[in-house]
Amino acid sequence: MTADDKQLKLDLRYLRMARIWAENSYCRRRKVGALVVKDKMIISDGYNGTPSGFENVCEDEGNITKPYVLHAEANAITKLARSSNNSDGSTLYVTASPCIECSKLIIQAGIKRVVYGESYRLEDGIALLRKANIEVIQLNPDDYEPEEV
Repeated sequence: MTADDKQLKLDLRYLRMARIWAENSYCRRRKVGALVVKDKMIISDGYNGTPSGFENVCEDEGNITKPYVLHAEANAITKLARSSNNSDGSTLYVTASPCIECSKLIIQAGIKRVVYGESYRLEDGIALLRKANIEVIQLNPDDYEPEEV
């Protein structure tokens, strides 16, 4: 097995884990999960939702996402800020492609790779990450055979 094969296996595994983590979200419209991995260790995690202390309701009566809902990436990155971990050179695994606001946080956090599942309707976040020389990879774990246990 080549190094590329091993990396692909890890990328798919962590992306599947991010999907599971997304299940923690209380958002109805879209559940997104994120993991920050460094040296094969998960150093932070996040899912989209309201800030600490707010009720766990992401959408208003018209099913519009409330403006203060945090994205999964922002939750994972801000969680890092409250820990002793350092995200320099890490990889972010996220179930949906980052928006431009989250992409700015990713750049500032020193994350060097982003592996995401589904595309978001706007591509400006991905374009910004590439402009910052961050490696960006889209993978759909469903396109690959499940790993044998």
